[in-house]
Amino acid sequence: MTDPQDERPRPRGERLDLAALQRRLAEFAAARNWQPYHTPKNLATALSVEASELVEIFQWLTPEESARVMDDPDTAHRVTDEVADVLAYLLQLCGVLGVDPLAALDAKIDRNERRFPAP
Repeated sequence: MTDPQDERPRPRGERLDLAALQRRLAEFAAARNWQPYHTPKNLATALSVEASELVEIFQWLTPEESARVMDDPDTAHRVTDEVADVLAYLLQLCGVLGVDPLAALDAKIDRNERRFPAP
């Protein structure tokens, strides 16, 4: 779904790693001296904007149309890009706040399992 020209060559079998992606995002921002702008408030706001751009793709679709959104290559590309933007800002926000996103999610699932036990 992504443009092959946008992708870095990756050795065969190399898995993507959340911490490595967070480092790449931090290095990207540092190389451009963007850290002064990457405050929790700004990152949370940017995350909200990107999530809204993802919602916009689905806004007027029926449930059936939304289930088939990845069937159209152009729309699939837009969805993939917006998902990447949302994740990028979330990872950057976690980095700035010192939140381990995987540990936070794991703990949240644990709480939800206790709060909403299976019948």
